[in-house]
Amino acid sequence: MNGHRPRRGRRRLGAFAAVTALAVLTGCGAADMTRQASPYAAAQGAKTVTLSVQSWVGAQANTAVAAYLLEHELGYRVDTVQVDEVPAWDALSQGRVDAILEDWGHPEQEKRYVQDKKTITAGGDLGVTGHIGWFVPTYFAEAHPDVTDWKNLDKYADQLGTAESRGKGQLMDGSPSYVTNDKALVKNLGLDFEVVFASSEAAQITQIRQFAKERKPFLTYWYKPQWLFERVPMTEVKLPEYQEGCDADPEKVACAYPHTPLQKYLNTRFADAGGKAAEFLKKFRWNVEEQNEVALMIAEEKLPPEQAAKKWVERNEQVWKPWVR
Repeated sequence: MNGHRPRRGRRRLGAFAAVTALAVLTGCGAADMTRQASPYAAAQGAKTVTLSVQSWVGAQANTAVAAYLLEHELGYRVDTVQVDEVPAWDALSQGRVDAILEDWGHPEQEKRYVQDKKTITAGGDLGVTGHIGWFVPTYFAEAHPDVTDWKNLDKYADQLGTAESRGKGQLMDGSPSYVTNDKALVKNLGLDFEVVFASSEAAQITQIRQFAKERKPFLTYWYKPQWLFERVPMTEVKLPEYQEGCDADPEKVACAYPHTPLQKYLNTRFADAGGKAAEFLKKFRWNVEEQNEVALMIAEEKLPPEQAAKKWVERNEQVWKPWVR
C-alpha cells in the first residue's frame, strides 16, 4: 500500500479464485512481470481485459467485483496478474495489463507515464480514501492514553519490544515490497524503535491477531480502509502533522502520511479503444463499507474472491447497475 505505499492468468472461474485466495492466505510474493504477462492485454479486437491485482485484500476485493461484472454482465474474459506497485505501472504503460484499480499515489510514475509519455490515462477516483499510519491496540491506548502521541513512544519502547527488535521497541511493518517512510521516520524522529517487516499483509494480520488474543501491546504500520479494524480495534498514534511536500525527500521525511483518495489508472490505448470494458472501469466507484464487505468475505469467511464478488453483486444491484450501462 503507496498502495500502502506499501507494493495471474486464469480460467473463467476456478484459477482466479484459487490463486488469489492463495495470495491472501499465504502472502505469496508478487509475480515478476518479466516472466509473467497476460497474452490478452491490449490485444486488438479481443474481448478480454487484464487487471493488475495488488497483494492486499482491499485491492483484491476491487478486482474480484470488477472481474465478475465484466464477465457476467458485459461478456468479457478477465485475466489477472499480481505484481508489485511500481512494476505494475511499468506493465500498465507497456500494455501488459489494462488497468490498476487501486493506486495509493506514485507521483514519479504519474509524471513519467501520465503527463510526459501519456501511455497511461487517469481512470478516476475509486471512491475510497486511504490512509497509512502507526497504530496501537485500543486496549493499550485506553490503559496508556499518552502512547497515542509519538513523543511518548520511547516511554513504552520496552513494552513494545520483541525478540526481533534487538533491544528496542518494535514497529511492525508489512511486506518489504511496500513503499513506506517508516525507517526514515524512526530515524528522523529520534525514536528508540526498530522497523521489523512481516513477509506479507497476511503474515502481519496473523501477528496482530495473535498479539490481540494475548492482550499484548504492539505498534504497527497499518492502513485504512482495512477489514481488520472490525476484528481488532486499533487507535492511531499521532505523528507530526502532514503538510504538502513534507514527504518529498524520502530520506528526510518526519511527518505523518497523507489521506489519499485512491485512484484508478488505465493503459491509454485501452482507455481510448477498450469499449464497454474501459467505460465500465472508469465508472467503477464504491465506498469503504462496500469494499470492506467483500474483503471480509475473502479474508474472514475464506470465500474464493469470485464467490465473494457474486454474493456482493447479488445484494447490491442498485450500486453496480449504473457502472454497466
